[in-house]
Amino acid sequence: MASSSAHLNHHQLPNIHGGATAAPPPTPSCTHPNTTTKSETAADALSHLFYRLTPNLSLPNRRSSVAVSSTAASLPTVSFSAESCDDLISAATEFGYFNLTNDASDATIPSGLAEAAEAESLSLLELSQEEKESSFPKNWPLGYEADAETPSFCLDADCTTESSKLNLISLREFTRSLEKVGLKTVEKLASALGFKNPFGNDSSRFSTLMWLNQDVPDDKPAITNGFYPFVVCLQYQIREEKYCLLSESGWVSVSPRVDSVLVTLGDIAQVWRNGELKRVRYRPVPCSGQLDGPRKCVTMTLMLTLRMDTTVSPLKDFSDIDKDEEYAEKEAEEEGEVEDGGARSKERRAFTSFCFEDYAWRVYHERLFLKDPLDRYKIKS
Repeated sequence: MASSSAHLNHHQLPNIHGGATAAPPPTPSCTHPNTTTKSETAADALSHLFYRLTPNLSLPNRRSSVAVSSTAASLPTVSFSAESCDDLISAATEFGYFNLTNDASDATIPSGLAEAAEAESLSLLELSQEEKESSFPKNWPLGYEADAETPSFCLDADCTTESSKLNLISLREFTRSLEKVGLKTVEKLASALGFKNPFGNDSSRFSTLMWLNQDVPDDKPAITNGFYPFVVCLQYQIREEKYCLLSESGWVSVSPRVDSVLVTLGDIAQVWRNGELKRVRYRPVPCSGQLDGPRKCVTMTLMLTLRMDTTVSPLKDFSDIDKDEEYAEKEAEEEGEVEDGGARSKERRAFTSFCFEDYAWRVYHERLFLKDPLDRYKIKS
């Protein structure tokens, strides 16, 4: 597999850590219908204007906290070794997240490797501010993002650094192991849900990001860095811990099993299946009340995402159009929506195609909670 850093560096994007802050130019290879309204265009122009301002200007801290129900949500368990795909289909279409068992068929991740990777990640937090800023690439979104309370690192699949003193062997191996699980998850989802994996066996068309976020004691989960669109997001469960997820129905809390992988489906997976999958809009966040005193803790989140030059489009993989129509009519009959000789009275949601680079830039910098960033690409069929 080619280096993920090469994919992310396909376009030399702005340095958000202190360099030029102009918005990226449109990507010529990403052509899509212009469905943006005047108000959305004005909002984008204002957003880009803020990031053209001098780096010395202090912008408001974007750290925020959220209130989450104390009741833990149901967390479905999925095993790729199961003969039936029903559990996977149910989890994807009803929840948008699931607990993946850590057995040989699902790609085993030794707990010792995860703990060693966590130790190396914590050592990065001990670096001086100068070392943090100089030791990592600054090609957005890669690099170190300074935050007074919760700093973060975004690394490629090879955990590339620009310092000969840093040797992140365990973190690199852990990242690659989780990457394999992510690729297998996409393969299983495509097979179970009837859509064509757009990249087939060419895993180089994906990009892998390892996001390291420092967690601090707080009365509510802190929402800071890690806003980025993804296909699937994975977190290995080293110890008993509760996570908060921004699901389709709002914030929920889940308790994954120790020595398992918490998998969440993202925006791209939902678009690929034309809105039929549920999704989680943000990386899993440790819930409140789990840290004692000033002890530092780090969350290691792997995002399987796309290259910047990718066009995101809905995908289907039916053998012929008649089969698709037969499936739609059967579904309509079951829901009592057939009228006038089979015409459906209920409109089905769909998405237009869009440029991934433009979407990723908007999601990362605007960090929207009240408005779904996918709204502008939804159409009615």
